Amino acid sequence: MSKSTGNAPPQFTYVPPPSAPPSYQEAVGGVKPVGPYTPVLAPATAGNATIVTTVVPISRTSTHMICPSCHAEIETTTRTEPGMIAYLSGFVIALLGCWLGCCLIPCCIDDCMDVHHTCPNCKAYLGRFRR
Repeated sequence: MSKSTGNAPPQFTYVPPPSAPPSYQEAVGGVKPVGPYTPVLAPATAGNATIVTTVVPISRTSTHMICPSCHAEIETTTRTEPGMIAYLSGFVIALLGCWLGCCLIPCCIDDCMDVHHTCPNCKAYLGRFRR
């Protein structure tokens, strides 16, 4: 049997921990989609890597996404304009006899407006949220 020499703790050598895995943005190259998305495989490839893009759904508010035109991470700029529902509602109101201005009320209601999204960097048109 071997005898230990005193109460000295065993000697360990320091081994640095393995590097941490990449973050989502580093691995995918963009921001995590907020809602449901549709992955789309691009026909072009960069070397041996296949490029995968996501179609980010747009809504009535500005959307956090990567601009497909300038490839910048952006918060979309929005502008509203009356949609088809506003025009149809105004027409129906005018047919009911309220043609002295009441038929224009749907053009002032946010829920009757279409929302157009553009990139604040390159001003590219990104899409429309229809009512």
